[in-house]
Amino acid sequence: MIKPIINYLETRACAPAYSGWVLGAIAICFFGAAINTMAGWLYVISGLSCAILGVAAILPSRSLSGLTVSRHSIEPVTVGEDLRIELEITNPSERTVSLLKIEDILPLRLKNKLDRKPTEHTIDRIAPQNNYQWEYYYSTEHRGIYRWQTVQLKSGAPFGLFWSRRDRNCQATAVVYPQILPLVNCPLIDEIGQDESRRSNYQGNPAYTATEGLIRSLRPYRTGDPIRLVHWRTSARYGELRVRELEMITGGQDIAIALDSGTKWDEENFEQAVITAASLYFYAQRQQINVQLWTAGTGLIKAGNLRILETLAATSPLEDAITTEVPKLPFIWLTENPATLTSLPNGSRWALWQNSASSQSRQIINREIPGLIISKEEQLQIQLQTTKNI
Repeated sequence: MIKPIINYLETRACAPAYSGWVLGAIAICFFGAAINTMAGWLYVISGLSCAILGVAAILPSRSLSGLTVSRHSIEPVTVGEDLRIELEITNPSERTVSLLKIEDILPLRLKNKLDRKPTEHTIDRIAPQNNYQWEYYYSTEHRGIYRWQTVQLKSGAPFGLFWSRRDRNCQATAVVYPQILPLVNCPLIDEIGQDESRRSNYQGNPAYTATEGLIRSLRPYRTGDPIRLVHWRTSARYGELRVRELEMITGGQDIAIALDSGTKWDEENFEQAVITAASLYFYAQRQQINVQLWTAGTGLIKAGNLRILETLAATSPLEDAITTEVPKLPFIWLTENPATLTSLPNGSRWALWQNSASSQSRQIINREIPGLIISKEEQLQIQLQTTKNI
């Protein structure tokens, strides 16, 4: 009951601090003693105490009346990095502002689990016609696009006996991109390239065969590389396995990374799916494959790395779908619903998130379209770099 009253007084006038209550009680005691004893000096002490309380109650709200707050734009970061937040407090008046606190009220979704308190900072003084720059860093734990607008200014000038608080509208937008895994190979992408290379061969391109393309380079063998790509003559020369890196072509067609964001997901699985989408997209770009992104809430996005990252930062399960039509090109379908795998077009791939690969799911899965079941027990990057298909 007391706290709402104090908040009401702070935001509309001022509220006494503990020291203000103590001084007020002392003033009342001196005034009562003065009435009983008729001693003049007790009246003087009581009057001085009341005068100090009156000044302390008026000045805090006046010191806040002219202050303005502006915010610098916040640079996007990746999950795990720190947001750099800058605020500028301007004192346009002719008097010095002191004993000031500023709080940036962050959205609950952005706050760390171990830190539920508003971010605040104490300012000793701001000179007349001057600015004060406040910069702080805030760690991020979850991707997303975060918006907030409230900054609170609180003053206890000049004695700290009363405090007054005022809100300032200072809009902020912080973009936290999903993590991007540094994939060294990815069969979900590489096999689509091989399929397109074979298709080009069938159309009469003599540079490619069904199992080989133009050799781009030779590199050391990595776990998960297909044995058929080992160059045995060079391996014998160096005493270690060397693998051919082939030039893949896509026949002028694009591929798409499709995230099934219009359905219900387990929260942890969906976050892994977003990380997978981002990692596959940038891996395909490094392989010089024309790649696009599809979500239920945006449809097909064709260009712009920043736009792709912002889309993945903002997406969520059960988002409003602007389209239910999937891309009309080979795509990699990221889903938690095995029933959707039966209608994928030829040349596509899929990744399925489940707690366990049940026999029922295996019956639903279209065996003619290869894919990968993602397990929570194994590292996501290792699974995306394996050739283990259903």
